[in-house]
Amino acid sequence: MSKDTEVDMKDVELNEMDQEKQPMTGGAGNGDAGSPTSTEKNGSVKVKIPEETETKFTGLSKEELLRVAGTPAWVRTRWALLILFWLGWLGMLAGAVVIIVQAPRCKDLPAMNWWNYGPLYQIGDVQAFSESQNLKGVEEKLDSLGQLKVKGLVVGPIHVAPADNLESLKFEEISNDAGNLEQFKGLIIAAHKKSINVILDLTPNYLGSGPWFSNVSVTNVAERLKSALVFWLNQGVDGIQLSGVERVASMVPSLWADIRAIVQNGTEEGKRRILIGVTARTSAVEVSELLNSTGVDLLLSGALRSKTMTALDRAQTVQQLLSSHNQTKLAWNIGDRKEGHLATLVGPDKVNFNQMLLLTLPGTPVFNYGDEIALADEDTKFPKMLWDSLDDEETNGTAKKEKEQRLACRSFFKTLSDLRGKERSLQHGDYIPLFNSTSALAYLRQWDQSGRYIAAFNWGSDAVTLQLAHPDRPAQAVVQVSTDKANLAPDSAVELSALELGPGQAVLLQFPYVA
Repeated sequence: MSKDTEVDMKDVELNEMDQEKQPMTGGAGNGDAGSPTSTEKNGSVKVKIPEETETKFTGLSKEELLRVAGTPAWVRTRWALLILFWLGWLGMLAGAVVIIVQAPRCKDLPAMNWWNYGPLYQIGDVQAFSESQNLKGVEEKLDSLGQLKVKGLVVGPIHVAPADNLESLKFEEISNDAGNLEQFKGLIIAAHKKSINVILDLTPNYLGSGPWFSNVSVTNVAERLKSALVFWLNQGVDGIQLSGVERVASMVPSLWADIRAIVQNGTEEGKRRILIGVTARTSAVEVSELLNSTGVDLLLSGALRSKTMTALDRAQTVQQLLSSHNQTKLAWNIGDRKEGHLATLVGPDKVNFNQMLLLTLPGTPVFNYGDEIALADEDTKFPKMLWDSLDDEETNGTAKKEKEQRLACRSFFKTLSDLRGKERSLQHGDYIPLFNSTSALAYLRQWDQSGRYIAAFNWGSDAVTLQLAHPDRPAQAVVQVSTDKANLAPDSAVELSALELGPGQAVLLQFPYVA
């Protein structure tokens, strides 16, 4: 074999072969010197294997690429790909423009204040509210109030004001029965950390026969109130509540203008302070006129309090106030510090019913402490608040059942308040009457592309069937909250063409927005 044709061979040693598989060979002299195989001692064999030659891809050279790039076929291909790219890009751009133009536009959110986002909670008597019987005790219950999605606490009055004794009135001093200034400042700091605002009731003669003493003293009291407002606002309160606003606004309009300016023109970190008025007036016309004449941010009244009101009366009251005022100016309450708690005014079995009404109407709902558990006044306007836990040992079955009822009532309130705090249709949505009669009322709350809610109520002693079907609404809606879980269980579907409500029952339904 010549050197020109000789192929390099690689030695591979085959070891550990079974003896019966090893080749039968003779001695070293038996092998051909030119053979590719030779034997070694101990049966080890060396085999010459040709090395594989590696082929490397070098691609086209620069000169070759330039020659190909200039050919007519490649030029046409490049132009075709470029045109396809731009046509595709322009097509996607046109499609995006069409989608944006045809898509329904989101409605601008209305201007709202912090008190429009959830319920206000009145603590008219600090001693009755907590075990500690002072302002520190109120602070200790903030976690519980936060669970109810409360946006503001209306505390007091807590200043020194012996009944009908103008000489002893001290706006800037806290009564020993309520606590002290350090406790109040601690309450404000702790409440703000939980995003709860604190409103102070500064009604002058809150223990006496009239909120502003006699007519002769109104000017003097209003003048003294001005400096007191500055003091308390400097302590960090987020607003002021005053009863009998119609008297001071009409008798000393210039001083009332000063009072409004001190409270409403002051802001803290861009947050408005609220001025709440309280009146004993009950007619929608009077309440509307007083809202205009006093300029308060919210006005608590007896507009929904009368026991003789029919469902039709309530529907007309709501409609009249909404026709004259933006819903951000409206407040809805039944009980208050003077009139008492919800359970006393409507009966314990109607508390959930009225909780749903207040929390679904367009405006700010306002409750007394204990309204969430159907606390009754019994022999006093300020019954002791009951703080329950089912973990407590009970020896009396009746007491345990009553406790379960209170906790169920609170859970009902919390569910509604949660919805009120997160659903735009319930926060600031349009109010659309759907049905009303002397015994029943139903209305729709809707906002732009958010889910829709229907609230329906039956004040009567007989069952009613409401026909709420409409071309713009689906045939069915889903129960969200109900006072009649046996017939209207949560998450169940009901027909809007024939919604049946039992006597004294209420339900909140939901259906989605459809473009």
